[in-house]
Amino acid sequence: MSATMIKEFRLPDLGEGLTESEILSWKVAVGDTVTLNQVIAEVETAKAVVELPSPFAGTVAALHEQAGSVVEVGKPIVSFEVDDAGAPPSAVAGSGEAASTESPAETAAKREPNLVGYGAVVEQSGRPARRQRMFDGGAAERERVREPIPAVEPVPVVEQPAPPAVPNEPAAEQERPRSTPPVRKFARDLGIDLELVKGTGPAGLITRADVQDFAAGSQPQLAVPEVTPAAASAVGVSAERETRTPIKGVRKFTAAAMVQSAFTAPHVTEFLTVDVTPTMELLARLKASREFAGYKLTPLTIAAKAVLIALRRNPTLNSRWDEGAQEIVQFNYVNLGIAAATPRGLTVPNIKDADKMTLLELSTALSALTDTARSGKTSPADLTGGTISITNIGVFGIDAGTPILNPGEAAIVALGSVRKAPWVHNDELAVRQVMSLSLSFDHRLVDGEQGSKFLADLGAILSDPATVMTMI
Repeated sequence: MSATMIKEFRLPDLGEGLTESEILSWKVAVGDTVTLNQVIAEVETAKAVVELPSPFAGTVAALHEQAGSVVEVGKPIVSFEVDDAGAPPSAVAGSGEAASTESPAETAAKREPNLVGYGAVVEQSGRPARRQRMFDGGAAERERVREPIPAVEPVPVVEQPAPPAVPNEPAAEQERPRSTPPVRKFARDLGIDLELVKGTGPAGLITRADVQDFAAGSQPQLAVPEVTPAAASAVGVSAERETRTPIKGVRKFTAAAMVQSAFTAPHVTEFLTVDVTPTMELLARLKASREFAGYKLTPLTIAAKAVLIALRRNPTLNSRWDEGAQEIVQFNYVNLGIAAATPRGLTVPNIKDADKMTLLELSTALSALTDTARSGKTSPADLTGGTISITNIGVFGIDAGTPILNPGEAAIVALGSVRKAPWVHNDELAVRQVMSLSLSFDHRLVDGEQGSKFLADLGAILSDPATVMTMI
């Protein structure tokens, strides 16, 4: 009879460089026998829902975290009882155990592919340590200013009747968070309450970097008093009038990305309304053709192809600003992002090398992308590496908007709804099908002339698809 041993499985980095994930559900229970690569849990990262496979074959000995828990990368989530000789070396490496004596290069060389990418072996749990700041005044003073600001203690609720508090009167005198006027204005512009921000400056001073870290979600919030139903009724407020939802998962990631984009890239948005009647007639002919029988063709399909063609003539919109290297990165390929509304929030999966696809291939890729996104099964790889994006606000009956750039991209196109409207056609007033196009671009990368030419080319293709013959 072979001996058994207990193996811990630590939450891996799912290949995205994220620091935490939420366990949505367990697919196994204590005492269950599992095989290698059997799905044991469903985990939600900041971008997608991922099925987590078992790195061991054996018996589930313990579940260290409950469903609904947010767990930091590197923390144990489950233990297995396995045969002493039965644990595969690759599984041990993938589990992130610190017992391995191999070098990182040897570990990476031996790691075998699994159902999800486990990324690098986690050397320590928790978030990366902040870079130490040096101040005058000695080591003792530096250590003193690093002490966390104590959380505000909740006011105890007295059971006996008490007169209601005056709405505009503060419950207690509280010291104002220490920061400079420019930092306070910066926080107001971002809609951030400085009471929730931990200061890392001298004597707890809140710096601009602290506010930026908080906005990006890399700094935890300070504790705030919890308003209980009894406390709410004491000041005449019904607790049922508000619903509080934890900010996590896709919503947390989207919020941080939008704040980063809006306050980093100088946005410019241009609009163009075009007569797309010829495009809609082309769409009807394609749907009736044998070649596209059984395929899903929509105005988005034609517009996506038009964006790819216009991008060839205006490549600056397919680039990225690298602040660290002080370089402009020009992409010689197009990973086309498509904004998708899902039950868990907004995601922007992208179609790799979309510029090399035919219209038929693009139609198939778009259908697969949207179906996968709505089911919440988009892989992490499909959510990264985009170079330009499209958001189809027309499906909601909206004509135009000012879309925010996906971080790391130079442009995003918003497609409005196709509507019948009076239009001058061949010098006569006629009812035509029109669409509004909205283009937002990063003015650091794209000049007004370049953005305008791209939008004009896109409009020309959609108003007369035969124009493509003069562009390629």
